[in-house]
Amino acid sequence: MSSTLIDPPQTSANSLVPHRWGTDALLVVMALIWGVNFIVVKIGAQLLQPLAFNSGRVTIAAVALVLIVLAIREPWPSRRDTVRLLALGVLGNGLYQWFFIEGIARTRAGDAALVLAAAPALMAIIGRMLGVERVTRRKVLGIGASLFGMALVVFGSGKTDPATTRDVATLAGNMLVLAACFCWALYTVLLKPYTERVPGIPLSALTMVGGAIPLVAVSLPQVAATPWTALPISAWGALLYSGLLALAVAYLFWYRGVRVLGPTRSAMYSNLQPVVALIVAWIALGEKPTVIQVLGAVAIMTGLLLTRT
Repeated sequence: MSSTLIDPPQTSANSLVPHRWGTDALLVVMALIWGVNFIVVKIGAQLLQPLAFNSGRVTIAAVALVLIVLAIREPWPSRRDTVRLLALGVLGNGLYQWFFIEGIARTRAGDAALVLAAAPALMAIIGRMLGVERVTRRKVLGIGASLFGMALVVFGSGKTDPATTRDVATLAGNMLVLAACFCWALYTVLLKPYTERVPGIPLSALTMVGGAIPLVAVSLPQVAATPWTALPISAWGALLYSGLLALAVAYLFWYRGVRVLGPTRSAMYSNLQPVVALIVAWIALGEKPTVIQVLGAVAIMTGLLLTRT
């Protein structure tokens, strides 16, 4: 998977500007990876049962991150932090993924994307309630512009795809996606203190393992029924891209953004994903965007700049 900001610890402004804009660049790469991942997940979920595909990619990411920590001999955090990060992983990489997959199966993809765009606003509300969120007028305008752009991109197709006319949004599906959105927002806000004292790779590994355990548990029937040795190369390619790039590499960039820029400011970049997905679909599938969708992309970029400057 855009709101107000939790500002990072204050030090010298001159020393932080290059550091922060380097982080911005990594978050743009993250958005590119996650944007392409929409297409990859769509293909993967057609080749495998959704829960089996989801638990497979999360498990690949968890194993890869643990192996990296062991290979570079990065120290693990204290036992207390380890337990808490595993618990947070259940929330952010377990419940979130489960709610998302189950929700999107019951509603239109456009509705799901719009609901998920509420994550930064939820982060702002949660952060405000916890006393760690600061809201300014410029940032509120940025959030509004970005969410407006999201609506244009998602609903601005101008015509109905015959292949999706049977997909009817349901209240149950939207509520499940909203639950996923809440899980991600709460997870990101609660994770912020750990990003400041736990190195990114061990943090990513522990939270991914924490999510993989319950996700695999609820997916066991589909996992057991999947003929893993007979899967086509395209299925394995989707699993590896979604597991290694989208859930391992991109998550490292995400955690760096949370540590340096704060969760809600980092979350603004997630609103670039629909734009990326739109462009990739245009190139790969011949789905040409409409003028309304282009205007939506401009609104998203405007909101991002208002929030970041």
